[in-house]
Amino acid sequence: MRVMSDTGVWGARACQCQTVEREQKRLAAAHIPERYRYYTLDGYETAFPGAHPTLGQGLLTARKFVDAYPVDTAGKGLLFTGSIGVGKTHLAVGVLRRLIQERGVRGLFCDYRELLKSIQNSYNPQVQTTELDLLRPVFAAEVLVLDDLGAQKPNEWVWDTVALILNSRYNDKLTTIITTNYPDLQAGGGSQTDAERAAREQTLGDRIGDRMRSRLAEMCVRVEMTGNDFRQTVKRARFG
Repeated sequence: MRVMSDTGVWGARACQCQTVEREQKRLAAAHIPERYRYYTLDGYETAFPGAHPTLGQGLLTARKFVDAYPVDTAGKGLLFTGSIGVGKTHLAVGVLRRLIQERGVRGLFCDYRELLKSIQNSYNPQVQTTELDLLRPVFAAEVLVLDDLGAQKPNEWVWDTVALILNSRYNDKLTTIITTNYPDLQAGGGSQTDAERAAREQTLGDRIGDRMRSRLAEMCVRVEMTGNDFRQTVKRARFG
């Protein structure tokens, strides 16, 4: 669309429909799952009875991060930690959506467990997709949401793959937003027996290795969230 500036010079400006179309394409390219597609920061609930103060603090941090991006965030990301169902994925997707819509970023949503399974499946000679094909968009995304970090049972291959992803993004100073159900603590072990290790709560260090947990301290601002499971209270399935 041609428009005239305040100084009387004619120029081109995208019409509203073109702007909306480009935004929708960026959102589609982010591969946000259908269940989370319409999660927004404005839609995150913090005022219900019994809501823990950390939920409101998490929302405030998420809003501040969007406002600061990209100049004041300087490649840093967010690490949302907390128990199941406190809304970590909701906030992560809400941040991603806002950055796509307001900053025009190229974003990508990845489920950690599904990504690892897809990479393992690529080793099948009958599958045409290679490991590099799967990882290239993960490496290149301007903003990556890595959901449910640590969900896959750890082994040396898992640790090496996590290290490859996180180190690549760290070196390129790309923003990574992570959610995890595990406390951001070092791995246990030492003199503990197998029974004692099995009985205690697993940590993020146990699931991804202490070296990569340490790397996250440089990459992401930690946002700790506490509370009851939304899915058992606020979002419990009902008829009528």
